[in-house]
Amino acid sequence: MPNGCNEHNAQAGNAAGRQTRNTFWLETYQVIVRVGWIFKTETIIMPAVLDAVVDSGLLRGLLPVLNRGGQSVPPLFVSGSVARRPVKKWMLVQTSLAMAICFGLLAVAWSPLEASRPDLLALLFLVLYGLFSASNGLNQLVLASLQGKLIPAGSRGRAMVVSVALGSVLAIVAALALLGRWLGTPGGFPKIFAMTSFFFALAGIAPVFLDEPADNVPPTGTVRQPRTDGLQQPALWRWLTGLLTGLRTGIECWRQTLAADRSLLRLSLVAACFSAVLMLFPHYQAFARDRLGSQIGTLLLWVVVQNAATGVVSLVAGPFSDHRGTRIVLIWLVALSATTPLVVTLLSLLPQSVAVEWFWIVYIPLGLNPISLKIFTNYALELAPQAAEHPRYVSIVGAALAAPFVLSPLVGMSVDLFGFRHVFLSGSAIIACGASIAIGLPEPRSASR
Repeated sequence: MPNGCNEHNAQAGNAAGRQTRNTFWLETYQVIVRVGWIFKTETIIMPAVLDAVVDSGLLRGLLPVLNRGGQSVPPLFVSGSVARRPVKKWMLVQTSLAMAICFGLLAVAWSPLEASRPDLLALLFLVLYGLFSASNGLNQLVLASLQGKLIPAGSRGRAMVVSVALGSVLAIVAALALLGRWLGTPGGFPKIFAMTSFFFALAGIAPVFLDEPADNVPPTGTVRQPRTDGLQQPALWRWLTGLLTGLRTGIECWRQTLAADRSLLRLSLVAACFSAVLMLFPHYQAFARDRLGSQIGTLLLWVVVQNAATGVVSLVAGPFSDHRGTRIVLIWLVALSATTPLVVTLLSLLPQSVAVEWFWIVYIPLGLNPISLKIFTNYALELAPQAAEHPRYVSIVGAALAAPFVLSPLVGMSVDLFGFRHVFLSGSAIIACGASIAIGLPEPRSASR
Protein backbone atom coordinates (compact mmCIF):
# COMPACT_ATOMS: atom_id res chain seq x y z
CA MET A 1 0.00 0.00 0.00
CA PRO A 2 2.71 2.59 0.84
CA ASN A 3 4.44 1.85 -2.46
CA GLY A 4 1.15 2.39 -4.28
CA CYS A 5 0.61 5.69 -2.47
CA ASN A 6 4.13 6.83 -3.27
CA GLU A 7 3.63 5.95 -6.91
CA HIS A 8 0.33 7.81 -6.98
CA ASN A 9 1.92 10.88 -5.36
CA ALA A 10 4.79 10.77 -7.84
CA GLN A 11 2.38 10.65 -10.76
CA ALA A 12 0.36 13.53 -9.33
CA GLY A 13 3.56 15.53 -8.86
CA ASN A 14 4.65 14.85 -12.43
CA ALA A 15 1.24 15.91 -13.75
CA ALA A 16 1.32 19.11 -11.69
CA GLY A 17 4.84 19.87 -12.87
CA ARG A 18 3.85 19.29 -16.49
CA GLN A 19 0.84 21.57 -16.13
CA THR A 20 2.95 24.33 -14.56
CA ARG A 21 5.56 24.09 -17.29
CA ASN A 22 3.01 24.07 -20.11
CA THR A 23 1.03 26.95 -18.62
CA PHE A 24 4.23 29.01 -18.34
CA TRP A 25 5.23 28.47 -21.96
CA LEU A 26 1.72 29.03 -23.32
CA GLU A 27 1.53 32.26 -21.32
CA THR A 28 4.98 33.27 -22.58
CA TYR A 29 3.90 32.61 -26.13
CA GLN A 30 0.81 34.78 -25.81
CA VAL A 31 2.71 37.59 -24.09
CA ILE A 32 5.20 37.83 -26.95
CA VAL A 33 2.44 37.68 -29.57
CA ARG A 34 0.60 40.47 -27.76
CA VAL A 35 3.68 42.70 -27.85
CA GLY A 36 3.93 42.12 -31.59
CA TRP A 37 0.21 42.63 -32.02
CA ILE A 38 0.23 46.20 -30.72
CA PHE A 39 2.22 47.25 -33.79
CA LYS A 40 -0.65 46.04 -35.99
CA THR A 41 -3.67 46.76 -33.80
CA GLU A 42 -6.70 45.79 -35.88
CA THR A 43 -8.93 48.60 -34.66
CA ILE A 44 -6.41 51.39 -35.24
CA ILE A 45 -3.16 50.69 -37.09
CA MET A 46 -4.38 48.46 -39.93
CA PRO A 47 -7.20 50.79 -41.08
CA ALA A 48 -4.81 53.75 -40.86
CA VAL A 49 -2.24 51.88 -42.97
CA LEU A 50 -4.79 51.18 -45.71
CA ASP A 51 -6.13 54.74 -45.60
CA ALA A 52 -2.58 56.03 -46.03
CA VAL A 53 -2.55 54.30 -49.42
CA VAL A 54 -6.19 54.54 -50.57
CA ASP A 55 -8.84 56.32 -48.49
CA SER A 56 -11.96 54.31 -49.33
CA GLY A 57 -14.83 53.15 -47.13
CA LEU A 58 -15.36 50.17 -49.42
CA LEU A 59 -11.74 48.98 -49.16
CA ARG A 60 -11.76 49.71 -45.45
CA GLY A 61 -14.84 47.52 -45.22
CA LEU A 62 -12.85 44.66 -46.75
CA LEU A 63 -10.52 44.55 -43.75
CA PRO A 64 -13.05 42.86 -41.41
CA VAL A 65 -13.99 40.43 -44.20
CA LEU A 66 -10.40 39.37 -44.70
CA ASN A 67 -9.77 39.39 -40.97
CA ARG A 68 -12.66 37.22 -39.81
CA GLY A 69 -12.96 35.23 -43.04
CA GLY A 70 -9.30 34.28 -42.90
CA GLN A 71 -9.44 33.52 -39.19
CA SER A 72 -12.63 31.44 -39.42
CA VAL A 73 -12.95 29.65 -42.77
CA PRO A 74 -9.56 27.86 -42.97
CA PRO A 75 -9.94 26.44 -39.43
CA LEU A 76 -13.20 24.80 -40.51
CA PHE A 77 -11.32 22.74 -43.08
CA VAL A 78 -8.41 21.75 -40.86
CA SER A 79 -10.12 21.26 -37.49
CA GLY A 80 -10.33 17.52 -38.12
CA SER A 81 -6.67 17.39 -39.05
CA VAL A 82 -5.70 19.28 -35.90
CA ALA A 83 -7.78 16.88 -33.78
CA ARG A 84 -5.98 13.91 -35.35
CA ARG A 85 -2.49 15.29 -34.70
CA PRO A 86 -1.05 13.41 -31.69
CA VAL A 87 1.32 16.34 -30.99
CA LYS A 88 0.12 19.82 -31.92
CA LYS A 89 2.85 22.17 -30.72
CA TRP A 90 4.77 22.04 -34.00
CA MET A 91 1.71 23.38 -35.82
CA LEU A 92 1.81 26.38 -33.46
CA VAL A 93 5.44 26.97 -34.44
CA GLN A 94 4.60 26.73 -38.14
CA THR A 95 1.64 29.10 -38.02
CA SER A 96 3.63 31.63 -35.98
CA LEU A 97 6.35 31.69 -38.63
CA ALA A 98 3.73 32.05 -41.37
CA MET A 99 2.33 35.12 -39.58
CA ALA A 100 5.83 36.56 -39.33
CA ILE A 101 6.54 35.98 -43.02
CA CYS A 102 3.42 37.92 -44.10
CA PHE A 103 4.51 41.08 -42.30
CA GLY A 104 8.12 40.56 -43.28
CA LEU A 105 7.13 40.62 -46.96
CA LEU A 106 5.02 43.73 -46.39
CA ALA A 107 7.95 45.47 -44.70
CA VAL A 108 10.19 44.72 -47.69
CA ALA A 109 7.68 45.70 -50.38
CA TRP A 110 6.26 48.87 -48.83
CA SER A 111 8.91 51.48 -49.67
CA PRO A 112 9.47 50.51 -53.35
CA LEU A 113 5.71 50.60 -54.10
CA GLU A 114 4.47 53.43 -51.86
CA ALA A 115 5.33 56.27 -54.24
CA SER A 116 5.33 54.55 -57.63
CA ARG A 117 2.39 52.11 -57.45
CA PRO A 118 0.00 52.88 -54.57
CA ASP A 119 -2.72 50.86 -56.30
CA LEU A 120 -0.50 47.78 -56.43
CA LEU A 121 0.58 48.39 -52.84
CA ALA A 122 -3.04 48.49 -51.68
CA LEU A 123 -3.70 45.20 -53.49
CA LEU A 124 -0.57 43.60 -52.03
CA PHE A 125 -1.52 44.82 -48.56
CA LEU A 126 -4.98 43.26 -48.80
CA VAL A 127 -3.59 39.96 -50.14
CA LEU A 128 -0.94 39.69 -47.42
CA TYR A 129 -3.46 40.77 -44.80
CA GLY A 130 -5.77 37.99 -45.95
CA LEU A 131 -2.96 35.42 -45.84
CA PHE A 132 -1.96 36.64 -42.41
CA SER A 133 -5.54 36.35 -41.17
CA ALA A 134 -5.75 32.77 -42.45
CA SER A 135 -2.45 31.93 -40.74
CA ASN A 136 -3.67 33.60 -37.57
CA GLY A 137 -6.94 31.65 -37.71
CA LEU A 138 -5.06 28.36 -37.88
CA ASN A 139 -2.74 29.62 -35.16
CA GLN A 140 -5.65 30.43 -32.84
CA LEU A 141 -7.26 27.05 -33.52
CA VAL A 142 -4.07 25.19 -32.60
CA LEU A 143 -3.49 27.41 -29.56
CA ALA A 144 -7.04 26.80 -28.33
CA SER A 145 -6.62 23.05 -28.83
CA LEU A 146 -3.39 23.09 -26.84
CA GLN A 147 -5.01 25.12 -24.06
CA GLY A 148 -7.93 22.72 -23.94
CA LYS A 149 -5.50 19.81 -23.81
CA LEU A 150 -2.90 21.15 -21.39
CA ILE A 151 -4.74 23.63 -19.09
CA PRO A 152 -7.80 22.60 -17.01
CA ALA A 153 -10.99 24.67 -17.41
CA GLY A 154 -10.71 26.16 -13.92
CA SER A 155 -7.22 27.52 -14.64
CA ARG A 156 -7.75 29.08 -18.06
CA GLY A 157 -8.91 32.39 -16.62
CA ARG A 158 -5.70 32.74 -14.64
CA ALA A 159 -3.66 31.93 -17.72
CA MET A 160 -5.59 34.63 -19.61
CA VAL A 161 -4.89 37.17 -16.85
CA VAL A 162 -1.15 36.55 -16.92
CA SER A 163 -0.83 36.52 -20.70
CA VAL A 164 -3.11 39.51 -21.36
CA ALA A 165 -2.21 41.73 -18.40
CA LEU A 166 1.56 41.21 -18.62
CA GLY A 167 1.39 41.28 -22.42
CA SER A 168 -0.53 44.57 -22.36
CA VAL A 169 2.00 46.23 -20.06
CA LEU A 170 4.96 45.15 -22.19
CA ALA A 171 3.10 46.04 -25.38
CA ILE A 172 2.39 49.55 -24.09
CA VAL A 173 6.05 50.00 -23.19
CA ALA A 174 7.04 48.88 -26.70
CA ALA A 175 4.48 51.22 -28.26
CA LEU A 176 5.65 54.22 -26.26
CA ALA A 177 9.29 53.46 -27.05
CA LEU A 178 8.96 52.69 -30.76
CA LEU A 179 5.49 53.03 -32.25
CA GLY A 180 5.05 56.71 -31.44
CA ARG A 181 8.41 57.47 -33.05
CA TRP A 182 7.46 55.69 -36.30
CA LEU A 183 3.86 56.80 -36.79
CA GLY A 184 3.54 59.63 -39.27
CA THR A 185 7.23 59.67 -40.21
CA PRO A 186 8.66 58.74 -43.62
CA GLY A 187 9.59 55.08 -43.68
CA GLY A 188 7.71 54.44 -40.46
CA PHE A 189 5.30 51.77 -41.68
CA PRO A 190 8.01 49.34 -42.89
CA LYS A 191 9.64 49.55 -39.45
CA ILE A 192 6.30 48.82 -37.79
CA PHE A 193 5.77 45.79 -40.03
CA ALA A 194 9.31 44.53 -39.43
CA MET A 195 8.87 44.75 -35.66
CA THR A 196 5.58 42.86 -35.89
CA SER A 197 7.28 40.15 -37.92
CA PHE A 198 10.13 39.92 -35.41
CA PHE A 199 7.88 39.35 -32.41
CA PHE A 200 5.72 36.76 -34.17
CA ALA A 201 8.84 34.83 -35.15
CA LEU A 202 10.20 35.14 -31.61
CA ALA A 203 6.94 33.79 -30.20
CA GLY A 204 7.33 30.70 -32.37
CA ILE A 205 10.21 29.55 -30.18
CA ALA A 206 8.10 29.14 -27.02
CA PRO A 207 5.98 26.14 -28.14
CA VAL A 208 9.16 24.09 -28.64
CA PHE A 209 9.49 23.87 -24.85
CA LEU A 210 5.97 22.54 -24.24
CA ASP A 211 5.83 19.12 -22.56
CA GLU A 212 2.91 17.88 -24.66
CA PRO A 213 1.94 14.22 -24.28
CA ALA A 214 0.95 12.50 -27.50
CA ASP A 215 -2.76 11.80 -27.94
CA ASN A 216 -4.00 8.31 -28.67
CA VAL A 217 -5.58 9.05 -32.04
CA PRO A 218 -7.74 6.21 -33.44
CA PRO A 219 -7.42 5.31 -37.11
CA THR A 220 -9.78 7.34 -39.30
CA GLY A 221 -10.49 4.75 -41.98
CA THR A 222 -9.03 2.45 -44.53
CA VAL A 223 -6.26 3.43 -46.87
CA ARG A 224 -7.47 4.27 -50.37
CA GLN A 225 -6.30 1.74 -52.92
CA PRO A 226 -4.63 2.97 -56.11
CA ARG A 227 -6.52 2.84 -59.41
CA THR A 228 -6.04 -0.34 -61.37
CA ASP A 229 -7.91 0.57 -64.56
CA GLY A 230 -4.85 2.14 -66.17
CA LEU A 231 -6.23 5.70 -65.92
CA GLN A 232 -4.49 8.36 -63.87
CA GLN A 233 -6.45 11.49 -62.98
CA PRO A 234 -4.67 14.84 -63.34
CA ALA A 235 -3.19 16.13 -60.10
CA LEU A 236 -5.29 19.31 -60.19
CA TRP A 237 -8.48 17.29 -60.67
CA ARG A 238 -7.57 15.01 -57.76
CA TRP A 239 -6.90 18.05 -55.59
CA LEU A 240 -10.23 19.69 -56.50
CA THR A 241 -12.10 16.43 -55.98
CA GLY A 242 -10.51 15.94 -52.58
CA LEU A 243 -11.29 19.54 -51.63
CA LEU A 244 -14.96 19.22 -52.59
CA THR A 245 -15.25 15.87 -50.83
CA GLY A 246 -13.73 17.32 -47.69
CA LEU A 247 -16.05 20.33 -47.92
CA ARG A 248 -19.17 18.18 -48.20
CA THR A 249 -18.03 15.95 -45.35
CA GLY A 250 -17.14 18.93 -43.20
CA ILE A 251 -20.44 20.73 -43.78
CA GLU A 252 -22.41 17.60 -42.90
CA CYS A 253 -20.30 17.11 -39.78
CA TRP A 254 -20.84 20.72 -38.70
CA ARG A 255 -24.59 20.41 -39.34
CA GLN A 256 -24.82 17.28 -37.23
CA THR A 257 -22.81 18.87 -34.43
CA LEU A 258 -25.04 21.96 -34.34
CA ALA A 259 -28.19 19.85 -34.49
CA ALA A 260 -27.00 17.68 -31.61
CA ASP A 261 -25.89 20.55 -29.34
CA ARG A 262 -28.44 23.36 -29.03
CA SER A 263 -26.12 25.24 -26.68
CA LEU A 264 -23.49 25.42 -29.41
CA LEU A 265 -26.12 26.70 -31.82
CA ARG A 266 -27.13 29.44 -29.37
CA LEU A 267 -23.49 30.34 -28.80
CA SER A 268 -23.04 30.62 -32.58
CA LEU A 269 -25.96 33.06 -32.75
CA VAL A 270 -24.39 35.17 -30.01
CA ALA A 271 -21.08 35.14 -31.91
CA ALA A 272 -22.83 36.21 -35.13
CA CYS A 273 -24.38 39.20 -33.36
CA PHE A 274 -21.10 40.07 -31.68
CA SER A 275 -19.42 40.21 -35.07
CA ALA A 276 -20.98 43.67 -35.53
CA VAL A 277 -18.33 44.91 -33.06
CA LEU A 278 -15.61 43.70 -35.40
CA MET A 279 -17.25 45.03 -38.55
CA LEU A 280 -17.49 48.56 -37.17
CA PHE A 281 -14.00 49.00 -35.73
CA PRO A 282 -12.19 50.09 -38.95
CA HIS A 283 -14.55 53.04 -39.26
CA TYR A 284 -13.90 54.63 -35.86
CA GLN A 285 -10.50 56.07 -36.71
CA ALA A 286 -11.85 57.15 -40.12
CA PHE A 287 -14.70 58.97 -38.36
CA ALA A 288 -12.24 60.76 -36.06
CA ARG A 289 -10.05 61.74 -39.01
CA ASP A 290 -12.75 62.77 -41.49
CA ARG A 291 -15.31 64.34 -39.14
CA LEU A 292 -13.21 65.53 -36.21
CA GLY A 293 -9.89 66.28 -37.88
CA SER A 294 -7.71 64.06 -35.68
CA GLN A 295 -4.06 63.64 -36.65
CA ILE A 296 -2.14 60.38 -37.11
CA GLY A 297 -0.14 61.08 -33.96
CA THR A 298 -3.27 60.47 -31.88
CA LEU A 299 -3.18 56.81 -32.93
CA LEU A 300 -0.53 56.13 -30.29
CA LEU A 301 -2.79 57.38 -27.50
CA TRP A 302 -5.65 55.22 -28.77
CA VAL A 303 -3.44 52.13 -28.99
CA VAL A 304 -2.19 52.65 -25.43
CA VAL A 305 -5.70 53.23 -24.05
CA GLN A 306 -7.12 50.14 -25.76
CA ASN A 307 -4.33 47.86 -24.57
CA ALA A 308 -4.48 49.27 -21.04
CA ALA A 309 -8.23 48.63 -20.99
CA THR A 310 -7.67 45.08 -22.21
CA GLY A 311 -5.16 44.41 -19.45
CA VAL A 312 -7.41 45.86 -16.72
CA VAL A 313 -10.47 43.94 -17.92
CA SER A 314 -8.50 40.69 -17.96
CA LEU A 315 -7.73 41.16 -14.25
CA VAL A 316 -11.45 40.97 -13.56
CA ALA A 317 -12.70 38.64 -16.28
CA GLY A 318 -10.05 35.94 -15.77
CA PRO A 319 -10.54 35.21 -12.04
CA PHE A 320 -14.31 35.67 -12.34
CA SER A 321 -14.54 33.09 -15.13
CA ASP A 322 -12.43 30.63 -13.09
CA HIS A 323 -14.59 30.93 -9.98
CA ARG A 324 -18.07 31.80 -11.29
CA GLY A 325 -18.01 30.28 -14.77
CA THR A 326 -17.34 31.53 -18.28
CA ARG A 327 -21.01 32.07 -19.17
CA ILE A 328 -21.65 35.10 -16.96
CA VAL A 329 -18.44 36.77 -18.14
CA LEU A 330 -19.43 36.22 -21.77
CA ILE A 331 -22.85 37.83 -21.20
CA TRP A 332 -21.40 40.94 -19.60
CA LEU A 333 -18.62 41.37 -22.16
CA VAL A 334 -21.04 41.17 -25.09
CA ALA A 335 -23.45 43.59 -23.40
CA LEU A 336 -20.73 46.13 -22.59
CA SER A 337 -19.37 45.88 -26.15
CA ALA A 338 -22.65 47.35 -27.38
CA THR A 339 -21.67 50.65 -25.77
CA THR A 340 -18.77 51.36 -28.15
CA PRO A 341 -20.87 52.58 -31.12
CA LEU A 342 -23.06 54.54 -28.69
CA VAL A 343 -20.02 56.36 -27.28
CA VAL A 344 -18.93 57.33 -30.81
CA THR A 345 -22.44 58.54 -31.60
CA LEU A 346 -22.62 60.63 -28.42
CA LEU A 347 -19.24 62.19 -29.19
CA SER A 348 -20.52 63.14 -32.65
CA LEU A 349 -23.15 65.34 -30.96
CA LEU A 350 -20.52 67.39 -29.13
CA PRO A 351 -18.57 70.34 -30.55
CA GLN A 352 -15.77 69.17 -32.80
CA SER A 353 -12.96 70.49 -30.58
CA VAL A 354 -14.38 68.68 -27.55
CA ALA A 355 -15.14 65.46 -29.40
CA VAL A 356 -11.64 65.09 -30.88
CA GLU A 357 -10.04 65.74 -27.49
CA TRP A 358 -12.11 63.03 -25.81
CA PHE A 359 -12.22 60.49 -28.63
CA TRP A 360 -9.76 58.23 -26.81
CA ILE A 361 -12.68 57.19 -24.58
CA VAL A 362 -13.99 55.10 -27.49
CA TYR A 363 -11.05 52.73 -27.15
CA ILE A 364 -11.83 51.81 -23.55
CA PRO A 365 -14.81 49.57 -24.46
CA LEU A 366 -12.92 48.46 -27.56
CA GLY A 367 -10.41 46.96 -25.15
CA LEU A 368 -13.07 44.35 -24.39
CA ASN A 369 -12.73 42.80 -27.86
CA PRO A 370 -9.61 40.63 -27.31
CA ILE A 371 -10.97 39.39 -23.98
CA SER A 372 -14.37 38.65 -25.51
CA LEU A 373 -12.84 36.55 -28.29
CA LYS A 374 -10.83 34.56 -25.73
CA ILE A 375 -13.95 34.01 -23.63
CA PHE A 376 -15.85 32.79 -26.72
CA THR A 377 -13.04 30.27 -27.26
CA ASN A 378 -12.93 29.18 -23.61
CA TYR A 379 -16.70 28.73 -23.50
CA ALA A 380 -16.61 26.64 -26.69
CA LEU A 381 -13.89 24.46 -25.14
CA GLU A 382 -16.10 23.88 -22.10
CA LEU A 383 -19.14 23.07 -24.23
CA ALA A 384 -17.27 20.36 -26.14
CA PRO A 385 -18.17 16.95 -24.66
CA GLN A 386 -14.61 15.65 -25.03
CA ALA A 387 -11.15 16.91 -25.89
CA ALA A 388 -11.25 15.45 -29.40
CA GLU A 389 -14.14 17.84 -30.15
CA HIS A 390 -12.25 21.00 -29.11
CA PRO A 391 -11.01 21.97 -32.60
CA ARG A 392 -14.46 21.42 -34.15
CA TYR A 393 -16.32 23.45 -31.53
CA VAL A 394 -13.82 26.31 -31.68
CA SER A 395 -13.89 26.35 -35.49
CA ILE A 396 -17.72 26.40 -35.59
CA VAL A 397 -17.86 29.39 -33.26
CA GLY A 398 -15.17 31.07 -35.35
CA ALA A 399 -17.25 30.47 -38.47
CA ALA A 400 -20.27 32.02 -36.76
CA LEU A 401 -18.17 35.11 -36.01
CA ALA A 402 -17.13 35.26 -39.67
CA ALA A 403 -20.43 34.53 -41.45
CA PRO A 404 -21.92 38.05 -41.15
CA PHE A 405 -18.74 39.56 -42.54
CA VAL A 406 -19.96 39.09 -46.10
CA LEU A 407 -21.95 42.24 -45.29
CA SER A 408 -18.91 44.22 -44.18
CA PRO A 409 -18.31 45.92 -47.56
CA LEU A 410 -21.97 46.98 -47.47
CA VAL A 411 -21.33 48.49 -44.05
CA GLY A 412 -18.47 50.49 -45.55
CA MET A 413 -20.66 51.60 -48.46
CA SER A 414 -23.43 52.55 -46.02
CA VAL A 415 -20.97 54.73 -44.13
CA ASP A 416 -20.05 56.48 -47.40
CA LEU A 417 -23.72 56.91 -48.44
CA PHE A 418 -25.63 57.53 -45.20
CA GLY A 419 -23.00 58.62 -42.71
CA PHE A 420 -21.53 57.08 -39.59
CA ARG A 421 -24.29 57.70 -37.07
CA HIS A 422 -27.02 55.44 -38.47
CA VAL A 423 -24.57 52.58 -39.03
CA PHE A 424 -23.19 52.83 -35.48
CA LEU A 425 -26.64 52.84 -33.85
CA SER A 426 -27.73 49.80 -35.88
CA GLY A 427 -24.56 47.95 -34.89
CA SER A 428 -25.15 48.69 -31.21
CA ALA A 429 -28.67 47.24 -31.41
CA ILE A 430 -27.41 44.03 -33.02
CA ILE A 431 -24.73 43.54 -30.36
CA ALA A 432 -27.27 44.10 -27.59
CA CYS A 433 -29.47 41.44 -29.22
CA GLY A 434 -26.55 39.02 -28.95
CA ALA A 435 -26.24 39.77 -25.22
CA SER A 436 -29.93 38.97 -24.70
CA ILE A 437 -29.51 35.64 -26.53
CA ALA A 438 -26.47 34.82 -24.39
CA ILE A 439 -28.59 34.98 -21.23
CA GLY A 440 -30.12 31.64 -22.26
CA LEU A 441 -26.75 29.87 -22.47
CA PRO A 442 -26.11 27.08 -19.91
CA GLU A 443 -23.22 26.94 -17.47
CA PRO A 444 -21.08 24.03 -18.78
CA ARG A 445 -19.60 23.34 -15.34
CA SER A 446 -23.05 22.77 -13.87
CA ALA A 447 -24.09 19.16 -13.37
CA SER A 448 -27.50 20.01 -14.81
CA ARG A 449 -26.12 20.26 -18.32
